[in-house]
Amino acid sequence: MNPMSFRAVELGVHGAACGLFLLLAGLAWRDRRQTKGGLLTAALMVSTAASIINSVPGFQQAGVLWRAPMLGLSAGGPAVFWLWARVVFDDDFVPRARHAVPWMLLVVGIWLSAYGDGIREGVAHAAERPVQLAAMLFAILAVAQTTATWRNDLVQGRRRLRVVILLAAVLFIVVNTIYDIGGFAVTPAVIDTIRATAQIALAVLTAWAMLQVAPVGPAAAMLPPARDEAALAVEPKALPQGVNPVLLKRLAQVMTEERIFRQERLTIGALASRLAVPEERLRRAINEGLGYRNFNAFINHYRLEDAKSALSDPSQNDVPVLTIAMDAGFQSLGPFNRAFKADTGMTPTEYRRKALGTAD
Repeated sequence: MNPMSFRAVELGVHGAACGLFLLLAGLAWRDRRQTKGGLLTAALMVSTAASIINSVPGFQQAGVLWRAPMLGLSAGGPAVFWLWARVVFDDDFVPRARHAVPWMLLVVGIWLSAYGDGIREGVAHAAERPVQLAAMLFAILAVAQTTATWRNDLVQGRRRLRVVILLAAVLFIVVNTIYDIGGFAVTPAVIDTIRATAQIALAVLTAWAMLQVAPVGPAAAMLPPARDEAALAVEPKALPQGVNPVLLKRLAQVMTEERIFRQERLTIGALASRLAVPEERLRRAINEGLGYRNFNAFINHYRLEDAKSALSDPSQNDVPVLTIAMDAGFQSLGPFNRAFKADTGMTPTEYRRKALGTAD
């Protein structure tokens, strides 16, 4: 295949990938009020589409009115990717206005690297390396977020989405390495075609993850956490198909009677072994049967109830809060205080004073 043929294939896959990402952006925008992180998902898809447009041969020579907006949209992609990973994979994370700062810095940096020499000679070269390093840092942070909470994730669709993210990260690292080295016996047109093919492969993987029809898919995974803490009382007829009520009854027994939640560093694997059931079966029971999205939230529910009971007990008025936290299964006071206040709106000390009717 001659270079012109490779160029035609490259332009074709560029257009297909760009169109697919824009379609995904439209779907994410449509569902932004029903899904957690919907706006960030749309922003990520638009940023990726802009990046594809920027990589089209010859677009670098486009006028500033065309190229500058595309550069700005694509430059913030790594920061948006990191925020998206935090929102989707960390149920406790809430994006704030300050989280837009990294995005703005990346946009300013990429504009300086493209047009900085018009301000002062050498500015463009000085801005290029920091922008590249920052983009790599945010990509690493996003992958780290993807893996950090994987073990405790109970939502099957979201666990599949993590696989897609890791595959995409590896794919781009490999392809970009080939592209940057360029030491192989292939022409630049072939390398650009490989890179464009990698982009459409990522688009297909993302489409598969976001649009698959499943009882618990990525869209459901992005919904706000369920607040029904009386889930253990669910009647068998109300349970989703495939969730065994006998397993839920056994689970309630080991949690309320045996108080296994007090065990330090309790993992879902250890709990599955205790119940003699496959880990995936237990994940599904806790997620679909009880409404919990991650294992820590499930365990902390019981630990917090245990702590509240102790704090409300007049006979334990002299027991330090730290001791109560440790007895409930928390490993330190900081996480206990944060979880307790998020659950009750009060510190443990304030809760104890109110429950016991003691003066400040």
